[in-house]
Amino acid sequence: MGLITAACAAYASLAAWLWLTFAQGMFWRTDVRLPPRTAPTRWPSVAIVVPARDEAEVLPRSLPSLIAQDYPGEAEIVLVDDGSTDGTGDLARRLAAEHPGLPLTVASPGDPAPGWTGKLWALRHGIGIARTAHAAEPDFLLLTDADIAHEPDSLRELVAAATSADLDLVSQMARLRVACLWERLVVPAFVYFFAQLYPFRRINRPSARTAAAAGGCVLLRTEAAVRAGVPDSIRQAVIDDVSLARAVQRSGGRIWLGLAERVDSVRPYPALADLWRMVSRSAYAQLRHQPLLLAGTVAGLVLVYLVPPAALAAGLATGRPAIAWAGGLAWLLMTGTYVPMLRYYRQPAVLAPLLPLTALLYLLMTADSAVQHYRGRGASWKGRTYARPSDA
Repeated sequence: MGLITAACAAYASLAAWLWLTFAQGMFWRTDVRLPPRTAPTRWPSVAIVVPARDEAEVLPRSLPSLIAQDYPGEAEIVLVDDGSTDGTGDLARRLAAEHPGLPLTVASPGDPAPGWTGKLWALRHGIGIARTAHAAEPDFLLLTDADIAHEPDSLRELVAAATSADLDLVSQMARLRVACLWERLVVPAFVYFFAQLYPFRRINRPSARTAAAAGGCVLLRTEAAVRAGVPDSIRQAVIDDVSLARAVQRSGGRIWLGLAERVDSVRPYPALADLWRMVSRSAYAQLRHQPLLLAGTVAGLVLVYLVPPAALAAGLATGRPAIAWAGGLAWLLMTGTYVPMLRYYRQPAVLAPLLPLTALLYLLMTADSAVQHYRGRGASWKGRTYARPSDA
């Protein structure tokens, strides 16, 4: 019975990898970058909205890059200091005084109203300021996190892409920092898993039903935001970027998501504990706090990522070549599809066979996210803990 079970698991895992590799929107390809674009005849106005809570550590490396944007049209920055205790607002004002460029407004919305997550409450406040500060509201909103650094032409390229392809939402997944051992092991896999769930090519089809965005860098038409009722319509969302994309898509907007070339996160995750918190704080929320979805996710991670090396080892140990071949081929497909993401992050391909180990870590992080939720500490970030939407 044990060998039959092992064989079934090995064949099922191989079948899963054949399907993922060839039928899941080519998720593993990393060539989805900004679409072809030309400069518009008139550059639309843009308001850059930056929600920030206790970001004094990263702001000196991110905010000057926004102030220095080489944008031909009208643009301004609204940084929303969301109850920071580390002097984020004052630091932002000093940086604006030291770095000439786009004008900066620093505002504070106070504590979130009931039923709102902190980031979306800050975005609501910042968008409100941007839309009422002048006689005409901005044509576009760039929603970008406080830890995201932009090259000087980032805004120009985003707007050109949106206007050329008539897109309502253009989002780039910022290249996360990869410097220490744990970042090398965990960060590229984070983006790989995200792309597996939300294949970029599938999202970017005009008739797509799948929707997602990367919250660190989202260019959004103001008209589309109003039509979708955001951020009010998604005020309870912990996974706010995916919820934002869905709201825009459902209201008839066209969305686009891809990997960034000149947009980078400067936030460090030097220890495994830092990365653990990044994943576990929202993993169970991603599963809508459903135990059945959690069980299915754990089973799926085991089947897809842990069975292949185990089947290879078991097949070799018991003299069952069919089991070994099935497990080995599944592991080979896993490894091969991970290599492009490692190259995108400028990491050696030798790390690719370690993906099962990383998947095990993500499995444990997801389980821990559920445990923390039922202990009343789920979806926690920077001193705030969010209830499930039905309880908010």
